[in-house]
Amino acid sequence: RVAVVGAGITGLTSTKCCLDEGLEPTCFEQSKDIGGLWRYTEHIEASRPSLYPSVVSNTSKEMSAFPYPEDFPVFLPNARLLEYLRRYTEHFGLQKHIKFGTTVVSIRKRPDFATTGQWDVVTEADGKQTSHIFDAVMVCTGNFHEPSLPLHAFPGIEKFQGQYFHSRQYKHADVFQGKRVLVVGMGNSGVDIAVEASRVATKVTICTRRGAWVISRVFDHGYPWDMVFNTRLMNLIRNILPGPLSRGLVNYRVNQWFKHENYGLQPEKSPQMREPVLNDDLPSYILTGRITIKPGVKEFKENSVVFHNCPEEEPIDIVVFCTGYNVSFPFLEETDVKVENKHASLYKYIFPTHLQRPTLAILGLIKPLGAIMPVTEMQARWVTRVFKGLCRLPPQSVMEKEVNEKKKNRVRWFGLSYDEVLKVDCLVYMDMLASFIGAKPSVPGLLCTDPRLALSVFFGPCSPYQYRLGGPGRWEGARQAILTQWDRTLKPTRTRVPARSSSS
Repeated sequence: RVAVVGAGITGLTSTKCCLDEGLEPTCFEQSKDIGGLWRYTEHIEASRPSLYPSVVSNTSKEMSAFPYPEDFPVFLPNARLLEYLRRYTEHFGLQKHIKFGTTVVSIRKRPDFATTGQWDVVTEADGKQTSHIFDAVMVCTGNFHEPSLPLHAFPGIEKFQGQYFHSRQYKHADVFQGKRVLVVGMGNSGVDIAVEASRVATKVTICTRRGAWVISRVFDHGYPWDMVFNTRLMNLIRNILPGPLSRGLVNYRVNQWFKHENYGLQPEKSPQMREPVLNDDLPSYILTGRITIKPGVKEFKENSVVFHNCPEEEPIDIVVFCTGYNVSFPFLEETDVKVENKHASLYKYIFPTHLQRPTLAILGLIKPLGAIMPVTEMQARWVTRVFKGLCRLPPQSVMEKEVNEKKKNRVRWFGLSYDEVLKVDCLVYMDMLASFIGAKPSVPGLLCTDPRLALSVFFGPCSPYQYRLGGPGRWEGARQAILTQWDRTLKPTRTRVPARSSSS
């Protein structure tokens, strides 16, 4: 019996993977519906992710192992993504395994954990607590619950007489009507909110200490960015070239749309060490003066702000702190998952290294440079086989050594930035997990048996169908899905077919 905590994207894929492996999942969801982060509500619910109604996915619809309907747009608004999750839930019969309105209060090792690996799970529904015994636990709550609002890092904020709030509280742009707005932070949410605010505000400023690479969802020849960028060919080039050449190539690619230095956006670190911001409007809004980019905040005054290297004060009325989230597992004991500097020490970003039995997995606590859904599905495929004893983890000393080495490298490259610590190369990470379960595609092998498919796998988008061609979880429709993915991508955009000119 496996307890799955949360019925968002990760919880749903984890429940499905449990069923695929013949396990008995029980998914606990504290709200009354599925969807997690992607289910919009007008009010903000405690201990639940919150999003604004205009949120659109940053990865294209082909980045899932369960094909989307052809008529769905390439990049999905949150309502369409939730619709897809409902279809996913119905298709795989997941609803009957989910207990809605049920909060997980605590998860504790049983006294005989060293031999059984079992957990005591206490839940609460309708004011009544219930205790359960589970053989394993999959935590799928994500990392968008507890806002990080380090006010101590902003001198003078206690004197500021205007309004300020964390981006988690943002819903609609009317709060900015006629105001002078400062957005602190330049991730995807920060830029989205700044763009929306600039349509109604008097002035909008984004301040950023580190800058950001900004790319459009629309890449070469109008194709989705991830279907062009995340290919095995591109990944091979990035990894075999010497460091300076590889960084130069990526630098060239991200500057093709516009030169970041000219817009005050050039990051301090190389492109490969920063997650790009996906936004189609920011460059033009900077050009038209609707948004201004400034360095980090030096000090707040009563009705203004002073930036580093900028002596003059800038009047502001509202501040939106887009400063990310803390890692938090309130239902777990601190000794079970060690969190330090917003970073959980997990083997392959999943397993605590110090437990006597590998029966606790943290899924989705990762920021792949690509789609999150197929990554968490691959995590779940590996985790469920570890639970069954079909895959084994290395000795504790080996896992701890790897985690510590990665932590040292991340600190050296990024400081102690939580966002950077969780970043991985999507394709490399997926290949690694797939190799653990025997589902990694072999391009040389395919060249011998199916050359057309091999070329699509190597030169085309690295969609998750590739990991369903063979091994555990093999799907008969994977080959056809790979060969037709470009057709499905273009289907919703080809709503008008121009008449071809005929020569006389």
